[in-house]
Amino acid sequence: MIAVDTSILARFYIDDPADREAAAQSRRARRVMLESAAIFVPLTVVLELERVMRGFYRLEPESFCSAVNHLLGMAHVTVQHWEAISDAVALHAQRLDFADALHWRLSAGCERLVSFDDRKFVRRARRLAGPRVSDLPGLALPAS
Repeated sequence: MIAVDTSILARFYIDDPADREAAAQSRRARRVMLESAAIFVPLTVVLELERVMRGFYRLEPESFCSAVNHLLGMAHVTVQHWEAISDAVALHAQRLDFADALHWRLSAGCERLVSFDDRKFVRRARRLAGPRVSDLPGLALPAS
C-alpha cells in the first residue's frame, strides 16, 4: 500500500492543461491513482484538498464533494476515517464549512462540541446536524 499526498489528489482531480508541468504531473497522478494496487489517503490530506480546491483553485464546494465521493468509491483506496469524511461531505454539500463539519463528525463521541463561531458554524450545524453543537456563551461550564 502506498500513501498519497494532497498534491497527487489535486493533480488527479484538477486539470490545468495550460501549464505543461501541471499537465505532466496530472498524467503521473492518474497513473498512481489508477494503477496502484492499494492506496491510503490520510484524513489530513482530504482536509487539505478541500482548502486547495476552494482557496487556490477557487472551485465551488460541489467540485470537492464530487471528487471525495469519487475517491470514496474507488475500491483500492482506503481513506482514513472514511465514515466521518462521507458525513462531513454531505454536510458540506449543504453549505456547512467542510472543516467544521469534519470537526463535528469526529467529535461524535462527545457530549457536545462548543465554538465561539456562532454565525458560520453553530447555527448552521444545529440546523443541519442537530443540537450537539453550541456556542460557548450559552454553555454552563463548571467553575474553575
